[in-house]
Amino acid sequence: MLGTLVVGLGRAGAGLHLPVLRKLGHGGGRPYGQPPITVYDPQRGPDEPAEPSGPSDVAVAHSLAHAATMIDPRRTVVHLCTGPSARLRPLTELADLGFRRFLVEKPLAVDEVELREVLRLREQAGLDLVPVAQWRCSELTARVLGVLRGGRLGRLKSVEFVQSKPRFARTLAGDDHPSAFDVELPHSLTVALMLAGGAEVLGAGCADMLLGDAVFPAMGSAWLRLRHADGVHTEIRADLTSPVRERRMTVELEGGTLVGHYPISAADEYAQLSVRTRGGKVDSVFRDDSLAAFFTRVYRHFEGEEPIVDEPATGVAVAVLVAEAKRRAGLRVPVGVER
Repeated sequence: MLGTLVVGLGRAGAGLHLPVLRKLGHGGGRPYGQPPITVYDPQRGPDEPAEPSGPSDVAVAHSLAHAATMIDPRRTVVHLCTGPSARLRPLTELADLGFRRFLVEKPLAVDEVELREVLRLREQAGLDLVPVAQWRCSELTARVLGVLRGGRLGRLKSVEFVQSKPRFARTLAGDDHPSAFDVELPHSLTVALMLAGGAEVLGAGCADMLLGDAVFPAMGSAWLRLRHADGVHTEIRADLTSPVRERRMTVELEGGTLVGHYPISAADEYAQLSVRTRGGKVDSVFRDDSLAAFFTRVYRHFEGEEPIVDEPATGVAVAVLVAEAKRRAGLRVPVGVER
């Protein structure tokens, strides 16, 4: 049975990964992961608690080297939840300590130079890297794919994603996200590649976040347009200054339209899908705890029971598309991956 090490206890680590691990029953009959959960937060001092509540199901490490003495690196899944601008250094140190299985928060890298170094480290150290992409295990995604593969509504024509939420407080606090492209878009990009295959960026743009007299460059909103190999177009828009939350997908087919809404937060784990054709409309509501489903799938992968064969290739493609979108939007992004 594999153990678990969570590195980074910000929003992703403490707010998402740990609660889902607990919900899955970690330490209480969970089929994947050996208790306790070892945690290390590079942003906290050695005398600060890992979590304010001091839960009994975690073992706190004071450094990555300390963590390697608490848990067997050869039998551990590392949840690397540091900010996207702070991935390569801990990944390198963890690899040097003998850790080989990594679930890496999205995006895999913030630019192609860092991505090149991550892939080089993966090759040299024999790392198994899986980027976080929970919508690939979403029930909504599965139902949309089912309609496409069934063929009843004909050929895919276009895909649109709208991702909106107010993100002022976290941006003000600073969490190493260099632009709005790095926050929400990787989720929908993964689904777009699953639905329509490989793509190229046709256009992109972004806007600043204004908060009183403060200006946060490129953190207000972002959009991009893709053209897939078979001519399908995808448009993705993310607004981090919106007063409302929405995660909507619209899929246009020859014979109808699919409108799906992913859950907007862990507060309500239900998705909705509307199938609209000339014959009418069919609406459905269903439970869609995609992050828990994704974690279960990833641990099966790391156990060798059900390999995820398209990773990290899909995560690499997402990172390259995000980097190209940033350049199209006028942001300075170095180039470093050989195509």
